[in-house]
Amino acid sequence: MLVSPLPQWQKLKTLAVLAPLAFVAACATQEPGPVTTTPSKPVTTTTQAPRPVADNPQQAQLRELIAQQDRLYRVAAPLLTSNAQLCRGNARNLLGFTAKNRYSFPIEYAETARSLGYDDRLQVTGVLPGSGAAQAGIQRGDFLISVAGKPMPQGTDAERQAAVLLSPLVVKKAPIALGVQRNGQNTTVNVPLTFACAFSIELGNADNVNTYADGRRVLITRGMLKFTQSDDELAYLIAKEMAHNSLGHAIRQRMVATTGSVIDNLMRARPDPTAAAGTGGIRPYPQDLDAAADNLALYMLVRAGYGIDGYAAFWQRLATQYPVSVPSGYTALHPGTAYRMTAIDKSVQALKAKQAAGKPLTP
Repeated sequence: MLVSPLPQWQKLKTLAVLAPLAFVAACATQEPGPVTTTPSKPVTTTTQAPRPVADNPQQAQLRELIAQQDRLYRVAAPLLTSNAQLCRGNARNLLGFTAKNRYSFPIEYAETARSLGYDDRLQVTGVLPGSGAAQAGIQRGDFLISVAGKPMPQGTDAERQAAVLLSPLVVKKAPIALGVQRNGQNTTVNVPLTFACAFSIELGNADNVNTYADGRRVLITRGMLKFTQSDDELAYLIAKEMAHNSLGHAIRQRMVATTGSVIDNLMRARPDPTAAAGTGGIRPYPQDLDAAADNLALYMLVRAGYGIDGYAAFWQRLATQYPVSVPSGYTALHPGTAYRMTAIDKSVQALKAKQAAGKPLTP
């Protein structure tokens, strides 16, 4: 099935303004002396540097949204593809790429998305490194034409219809024949399936500094994304929420529906501020569940190639800047900071000991 998008932008055209050649002749007549003529002097041709077409405000907003999504999914990719074993019952066969069309965006952005290169067809917007799609040569910007000989859905409901079309195919585990169009040329490639964590990674349209997991989705708010100072820090957040999902914590907390409604709201173009106020009705995590998620997250990070030396310091900084007294912040839902710091230190030591001994990186 398709996973969350990594968008492809169409290159903007530039306008080159060429000033026309101009020759100016000046003549002076004197009497009674001879007529003298000043030779005409050509004016040097000037060519202004090409200037890119400026975005209108909505295009600028959509580009910023796409850039944020790009970063989110780029960082999430190795976590998804390297941890199928640790995601337990949440791993699935995936094609290993994401796709969108202009209707994948909020309705008010549909025409703006068209101006940035999206149309009714699904377009590959990201390819998971090391996936079957990457091995088969699928590229960002490819238009999806067919799957297993059947036309790929287009239009307003294309993503959902494509998922329905692909569902019975990915179960068979055999490579899938995918028709793509690239640079106007159609071709068919056989895409091996990729066994990976099947969590959907979402960007929340809110400035509060928080993250959420409802068992099948991970949502990072825009405010939290901006709070991170590196890709490693963003990976810490994604891995922690993936761990909560893998361990079934939303189910144990009986918070699946409540957290799911918060995520649904924050994925809207204009979230309801009253529904997102405070903790959104979500109960804070007990410290033992939070520590268990930290432990699993650390293994996920190392297996995905991320460094973990700054893991504890990141959470301490987050708790200091956004303490429990900030009801819409992360620490309000994860109040056991001191307990977590002690548990994280023990987990890091145990993990590094396994690395040094060459043992399997599993909790």
